[in-house]
Amino acid sequence: MLDAEDKAALHTPDGVVAEPVPFRDEEGYINRDFVDLVAETISASDTERLQALVKDFHESDLGDLIEALEPDLRPRLIELLGSAFDFAALTEVDEAIREEILEELNTATLAEGVRDLDSDDAVTILESLAEEDKAEVLDQLPPMERIALQRSLDYPEESAGRRMQTELIAVPPFWTVGQTIDFMRDTADLPETFYEIFVIDPAGHLLGAVALDRLLRSKRPVTIQDIMDDEPDRVEATQHQEEVARLFERYNLVSAAVVDEAGRLVGVMMVDDIVDVLEEEADADIKQLGGVKPDEELSDTVFYIQRSRFPWLFVNMCTALVAANVIGFFEESLERMVALAILMPIVASMGGNAGTQTMTVAVRALATRELGRTNAWRIIRREATVGLLNGLLFAIILGVLAGFWFQSFDLGLVIGLALVTVLLFAALGGIFVPLTLNRLGVDPAVSSGPFVTSITDIVGFFAFLGIATAWFAL
Repeated sequence: MLDAEDKAALHTPDGVVAEPVPFRDEEGYINRDFVDLVAETISASDTERLQALVKDFHESDLGDLIEALEPDLRPRLIELLGSAFDFAALTEVDEAIREEILEELNTATLAEGVRDLDSDDAVTILESLAEEDKAEVLDQLPPMERIALQRSLDYPEESAGRRMQTELIAVPPFWTVGQTIDFMRDTADLPETFYEIFVIDPAGHLLGAVALDRLLRSKRPVTIQDIMDDEPDRVEATQHQEEVARLFERYNLVSAAVVDEAGRLVGVMMVDDIVDVLEEEADADIKQLGGVKPDEELSDTVFYIQRSRFPWLFVNMCTALVAANVIGFFEESLERMVALAILMPIVASMGGNAGTQTMTVAVRALATRELGRTNAWRIIRREATVGLLNGLLFAIILGVLAGFWFQSFDLGLVIGLALVTVLLFAALGGIFVPLTLNRLGVDPAVSSGPFVTSITDIVGFFAFLGIATAWFAL
């Protein structure tokens, strides 16, 4: 496995070994010189040199290298490496890049690569293929592998059935500890990583599980039934991956059995898969808060990104027009007192930032199920108190500054009152909007932003200009 310090030696034509080129720099970024060297090697079709450059690369590093290469060189790298290429690297690249690469590879190459993968990685690659290509690849796999992969593909997207590994160890309850250990020693195709042994009946129903540490601490004559946990951690194959991830997080699980609707053991979820799920879900939430589609990636085309971002920008424009219409009500006040126009953006900006802070916390808490009916009012009161306290503090700070700036104590008082109002309403809007959308069955991460922004802008403009108009009799 390579890390940031691993290096590839350069061999000059006269055989002299030149200064090695590091794969990553000191900060962990991929070295551009290394990428250029690999690109030159691929262009020269120098298989031996290419294999030497990427020898023992971890699948994650190989995936990063693939993304750094020009699109036309990516399939060539795979072809030149042949059987030495680890197809697990394709699960580490952006989906758009993976699909482009898979389109360029023939089904025989894909079938050969998929055959050596863990089932969860194989499913990730297969689900990126067109239905016709997927069927061709499956037809070229051994019957048992084909059946297992097809069963996983039949489960809904983003379900435990799609994420699970079908490689596992299952034994009958009447086996002894000695028989189980001997079985594992004599079996050549054990899973690469496993933490427990599952116990099943002849029909495949899950009866229990035995942790590896307990198995190794037990005497050989003891039966599995005597030491098994008859209430093992389990999840339904059709459960959404986010629900499964919350279970792992809540109970500190490292693995869990996956069962079908009849309680039959069909796979196992591992903690490394859950880490990927948590990262994907967090990434999706962050993007949606910014009005970006969850599946947008750095490798997407300009026109795809433009089309995906346009709708929410359009919604934002519409809400901005509503806020602008509020300003229009106070046109005469603005004409009479220019200072209002100068200070107005400050009020709107403060309100927008305060609303976004509360909204971000609320949306994340809803996503992780930390915020619900049992504690909603307590959180609402807390956020309102925070908004009120911040409003009072900034009212004092900005009120004093505005008073000295424009030599008007009254103006400082007006903007102070406006800030208290807008920061209070921003906090309330930041919590009420996500809660309301969630209650209506709408994803708050997707829809909260424009509504919260609208509320803070409208309240901010109306409060500041309304108070100023009344105070100064404009």
